[in-house]
Amino acid sequence: MRIRVDYTTTYDYSLPASEVVQLLRVEPAGHDDQHIVHWRLDIDADGHLRRGHDAFGNIVHIFYADHALNRLSLHVSGEVDTSETGGVLRGTPEPLPEMVFLRTTPLTTADEAISAFARRHGDDDPLTACHGLLNALYEHMSFDADVTHSYTDAVHAFGLGAGVCQDYSHIFVAAARHLGIPSRYVSGHLVRSDGLVTQPAGHAWTESYIPDLGWVGFDPTNGMSTTDAYLRVAVGLDYLDAAPVRGARRGGGRESMTVEVTARDLQIGQVQSQQGQTLSQAQGQIEA
Repeated sequence: MRIRVDYTTTYDYSLPASEVVQLLRVEPAGHDDQHIVHWRLDIDADGHLRRGHDAFGNIVHIFYADHALNRLSLHVSGEVDTSETGGVLRGTPEPLPEMVFLRTTPLTTADEAISAFARRHGDDDPLTACHGLLNALYEHMSFDADVTHSYTDAVHAFGLGAGVCQDYSHIFVAAARHLGIPSRYVSGHLVRSDGLVTQPAGHAWTESYIPDLGWVGFDPTNGMSTTDAYLRVAVGLDYLDAAPVRGARRGGGRESMTVEVTARDLQIGQVQSQQGQTLSQAQGQIEA
């Protein structure tokens, strides 16, 4: 699949914000099944932009604004070719051993309820256990964008039985780690099967380390393994390690943020165009 992404984040400040610094994890790394055709990051403010990698192997940019700002807009665009592998990842940058991803964090700590849930749906085979957690969590949770926020932890979201993709992923990671399965949080983009192209945010899912297979992607929000419709951007122990944008500033008063993400399969447009061309040719033959 060739995935086209256009992603804009805009910050508005009620007062001038100075010493603005933004840490960006918005550029995907290539691997065996994810080829970066082209990728571009634009920022509508004067400043310095440094590119590097973090401890997890993610590509990061750090932006330092030269002057005080009342508005800051970040725009990402690019195209990536992905391959269908049944969720199994190949050739991803792995600077850390998989056992690092057994560590818990405040956002992914399992309480007794999550631990019992994990034991109830676990299995001696890690792959079977992950599919069991995937299906059970999909049934247990309801998608609701109004009941949690970016700092909601797995315990609170599981108790509510509702949340967004970030919450589903934190709970899955907490449960899998409780079973001794190294697991991590993933941020990126999803070409939705329901045809919704423009979305209010990116997507989040998980990866677990399975012996003899390596890292395998699971999307508990949609109750499925990852496919070629998933564009992987960043990984970490939890959301904070893989968040697309994190920043700091001095002053600025009240801050508001708007996000608009467009993710679509360019090949669908090509197929439709080819079908339209074929129909026109057929009509021309009939008229002739």
